[in-house]
Amino acid sequence: MSKKLRKQIEKHGDLPNHIAIIMDGNGRWAKSHRFKRIAGHKEGINSVREIVRVCGEIGVKHLTLYTFSSENWTRPESEVSSIMNLLFSTIKKEIENLHKNNVRLSAIGELDDLPNKSYKEIMEGINKTKDNTGLNLILALSYGSRQELLMAVRRIVDRFKEKEINIKDISENMISKELYTSKIPDPDLLIRTGGENRISNFLLWQSAYTEFYMTDIHWPDFREKELLDSIIDYQMRQRRFGKISEQI
Repeated sequence: MSKKLRKQIEKHGDLPNHIAIIMDGNGRWAKSHRFKRIAGHKEGINSVREIVRVCGEIGVKHLTLYTFSSENWTRPESEVSSIMNLLFSTIKKEIENLHKNNVRLSAIGELDDLPNKSYKEIMEGINKTKDNTGLNLILALSYGSRQELLMAVRRIVDRFKEKEINIKDISENMISKELYTSKIPDPDLLIRTGGENRISNFLLWQSAYTEFYMTDIHWPDFREKELLDSIIDYQMRQRRFGKISEQI
């Protein structure tokens, strides 16, 4: 890691506790290099490996990666199959290294939608690393935030129908507790690579006061320097949460 960048991070303080990343641009990276799309996804794994390492080194507590959205199932079957096979092989290959580095693996989304072997490998990885106390690496898989909110509303309605709660009991906190992320703090910093300026159905409720960082860099090219640059940019901002500067 660059000593200069590390010093800058230490100087500014206020490290984001939770970083969420929309890892976009794998396909465009592959196209720009005249490779097949799957090559972009494979190279993106190297970025994941490096970003996980750096987050663990500098003390980030939670890292959520938008790995596969609920909408991604509509992509060509051959690409979906290749991504699922890559997911399976990557988890199988990397889990020992994650465990060795005290990383705890977690996952959010409709995991039951995953192919059996991918689901099994992920659940084994989650169980193997559940007692680790370092970085919490959260994979968002078959994840869609609107669907997440819809299911939360349905569960709350069911509780009301069963007379477990009253209308006045329904609060922001209750809704948050019904989400996949109920045990995870809201993201402080959300990064999107690949040049698009939208959040694509990712952590809609949780990102109400999140700082956004959008970059044109494609995910396979997003490495240590780019992550540290985004953190330094975050540290230069003043988070007011509806207050004025004088109240901070």
